[in-house]
Amino acid sequence: MTDYGHELLFGGFLTPDARQPEQVVARARLCEQVGLDLVTFQDHPYQPGFLDTWTLMSYLAAATSRIRLAGNVLNLPLRQPVVLARSVASLDLLSGGRVELGLGAGAFWDAIEANGGRRRTPGQAVDALDEAIRIIREVWAADRRGGVRVDGEHYRVVGAKRGPAPAHPVGIWVGAYRPRLLRLVGRTADGWLPSLAYLPNGPADLAGLNALVDEGAAAAGRDPAGVRRLLNVSGRFTGAGAGFLDGPPRQWVRELTDLALEHGTSGFVLGTDDPASIQLFAQEVAPGVRELVAAERAGSTSATPPPGEPTGTAGPTGATEPSGATGPAQGRRETVRAGGVAGLAVTPTPAPQVRHSDHRLWDESTRPVAPPAPAGYVYSPQAQAVGGHLVDVHDHLRRELGEIRDLLDQVRRGVVSAGDARGALNRMTLRQNNWTLGAYCAAYCTLVTQHHGLEDDAIFPHLRRADPGLVPVIDRLEQEHVVIHEVVEGVDRALVALIGDPGRLTGLQQAVDVLTDTLLSHLSYEERNIVEPLARYGFFPGQL
Repeated sequence: MTDYGHELLFGGFLTPDARQPEQVVARARLCEQVGLDLVTFQDHPYQPGFLDTWTLMSYLAAATSRIRLAGNVLNLPLRQPVVLARSVASLDLLSGGRVELGLGAGAFWDAIEANGGRRRTPGQAVDALDEAIRIIREVWAADRRGGVRVDGEHYRVVGAKRGPAPAHPVGIWVGAYRPRLLRLVGRTADGWLPSLAYLPNGPADLAGLNALVDEGAAAAGRDPAGVRRLLNVSGRFTGAGAGFLDGPPRQWVRELTDLALEHGTSGFVLGTDDPASIQLFAQEVAPGVRELVAAERAGSTSATPPPGEPTGTAGPTGATEPSGATGPAQGRRETVRAGGVAGLAVTPTPAPQVRHSDHRLWDESTRPVAPPAPAGYVYSPQAQAVGGHLVDVHDHLRRELGEIRDLLDQVRRGVVSAGDARGALNRMTLRQNNWTLGAYCAAYCTLVTQHHGLEDDAIFPHLRRADPGLVPVIDRLEQEHVVIHEVVEGVDRALVALIGDPGRLTGLQQAVDVLTDTLLSHLSYEERNIVEPLARYGFFPGQL
């Protein structure tokens, strides 16, 4: 086993589609909202169907506030090293230290040459990358005296002025697969960023390739552990395991944890444009991997099971139940065979029969109903999965609601303080998403009061255009989002009041009861009316 000890990073690898620039921006913002550390983009400047990666990163640096940005990886043959160094440093300064430099030696030489770059042999490409990294580091070394001078075979810099220096130590992460280039990574770079899909034997190839990076580092007198190992991954979230990274989130947790502990992989970048997968990766997979890796590093043998494993947490009704379930009311998904079936195999979650509060914040009898599905409509496996994703993420919110009720019970019993309970609530998905609730409401339909700028690219506008008969339902869902936002804030206010006066436990209980009734009712209503249309129209144009 090889664990290089780096802090774990989780990121997204998005397609910079020039046909839908607003969707690209929306997905990048989603990556930030759900808690990913990094968002990356492929760089093929010769591809007119893609947005220019550097321009896109610059735009997103201003459109986000926390997430880090990187090319995955930037095409060196079409990006001059001195200018690239200054571009990276400038954007790092402007973004508050949120830029990393993913760098590639080049691969598609016909296209590179057609667009003004020089064709290089594999050996020349390695030498050019070596020279470029030296130049970039020299430009960033603004505290050194004298100009930058590199008299290379491929790049010649004769006295260029140094600077600016980046705001933080920018990592140079190289995409590499061949032995000579892997040794170069160990010798000169800060990280190795391959794609798992390009490894012929999958994870089994990592040990040998890592050894070449280590060899290059040792030959240069560097500690091999100083070179971060990242990995572009892809897969599917499904109900049952069907292969590596093809299964439920808890399976992903186990498999990525193995990569971290056995091969030292400390950065996992998910290649997908699917909002559901992005959210599950950030909110189910990443926390589980972090927890298990931290426990292993600490020598613990009592790590909490990954999300979805039975732990006996309190459910939404306050009764103890497995954390991966929500009791009899949980939505059900049947097995769907390849080729599609007539009828939707996803059962929306029924509304709870037990109410905890006498407060009614809306009249459920006035809720509009979606038009019926077309008779005999055949749903493909992908369409079935799209509908099921909504139930999956709603189930996650139901589990967290159970945790809130459990916290309240612990406060009542004196197990935790009100202050600790408030901190735990703030760490939950309900708060991490800036009050955004629901599955793709969390991705695309932010609460009206928060105006995250995603409404124009949200699922609801898409469904409005796809089926005008859904407009009354969508209007009602948006109205209920505003009410739920106020209810969740009410729980937070009640926790604050309890901190000041421990005797005000009744107010907190009432607030949590109202939240339970309101949220579970809303999630059930949304599933009954939106799951089936999503299985026909998708979450965004062109998904199905």
